[in-house]
Amino acid sequence: MLANAISLRLEPGQKVTLEPASWEELEKILVDLGESRSSRIAYANQILEIMTPLPEHERSKILLADLVKALLKFQKRSWEPLGSTTFKSQSMAVGIEPDECFYIENYQAVIGKTRLDLTVDPPPDLALETDLTSKTELAAYEALKVPELWIYKNNSLKIYLLQQGKYVESQISQNFPKIAVIEIIPQFMERAKEIGVSQTLAEFETFLQNSGESE
Repeated sequence: MLANAISLRLEPGQKVTLEPASWEELEKILVDLGESRSSRIAYANQILEIMTPLPEHERSKILLADLVKALLKFQKRSWEPLGSTTFKSQSMAVGIEPDECFYIENYQAVIGKTRLDLTVDPPPDLALETDLTSKTELAAYEALKVPELWIYKNNSLKIYLLQQGKYVESQISQNFPKIAVIEIIPQFMERAKEIGVSQTLAEFETFLQNSGESE
């Protein structure tokens, strides 16, 4: 029955929740789904969610990631983007595939790696989610100890910093402490709806240069 449920072809915007789901079932499902897929998974507390994003979700996540890259480039910082890599830990019984993620402080630890082992490798320094509504996803990020999580939803950016194993909402980004990203990012996310992505990124780069804040 579980295998039949997993084989369902999800339409964009749909989500299937399987509970309880064991770690062995998660591993089998990931193999069955394969790597060339549009669906994403979240697993925590024996709850497995499989979701397929809408096209507008994909546009938003790409733009949000591009804005982060522009910030990093402006600050002349090194980074490694790992996109929607599957992060999972059997010892913690959790798994997550972020919309986008970045290794910034720990970028050297993942250069050239095609597989990550979170018992050895660090989690990403920054994870991005657009329209996250699932407690399962949040629980997975907490368990994997991702230090900073951005959630963009309804033209609002929320920043969560990991403190003593739990996320606390913050007005300031740990990765960009001197830039008011919580205000700036939504402005340019909305701007893209008017003038398109490429022009928005050009305006964002000009804005950063004019701000004079490079750290």
